Amino acid sequence: MEGVEVKAIRAGRVSDLKKSMLEVWAVNEAMNQWLLKHLDERAWRAEPPGGGRTIAAIFSHMHNDRLMWLKVWGQGSRRPAHTSRHTVTRKQAARALGRSAAALAKLLAREPGKPFRPDAAACLGLMLVHDAHHRGQICLLARQVGYPLRGEGAYGIWQWGKLWRSLGIERRWPMP
Repeated sequence: MEGVEVKAIRAGRVSDLKKSMLEVWAVNEAMNQWLLKHLDERAWRAEPPGGGRTIAAIFSHMHNDRLMWLKVWGQGSRRPAHTSRHTVTRKQAARALGRSAAALAKLLAREPGKPFRPDAAACLGLMLVHDAHHRGQICLLARQVGYPLRGEGAYGIWQWGKLWRSLGIERRWPMP
């Protein structure tokens, strides 16, 4: 007797998990790049009310944290250079985030299990939540310092269908 899983795969209701994980990671990075592109330049180094990290420092942290994950999970693999939260430019942050995203994608593309603990899906979840948390901080901070994202810049990160298509990923996505 055929199991439920086999029937679901044959019916096209189960996707290739690794492929899906890589696509979701690519869209996550597209969101970061979208945000970088649409930020008002004046918000980049504006001092947060009450102190804390600037937007530049948050983007630098996002990249540098990925380097820590690469060190832990990608033993021996080459890592991109760190960025300085004090001197990083938007262009440097965009390039650095792109490189660290690509390096992590290479690790995600490996066979399941090593080097991730407990597993690649859980580690992807950690990375997605970390980036999403900081994107939220950045959007709020831009508003607090007087340079909120406007129009397409404010809503672009929610345009998943558009982001998928911009990456050349064909999906039947229920949203625009």
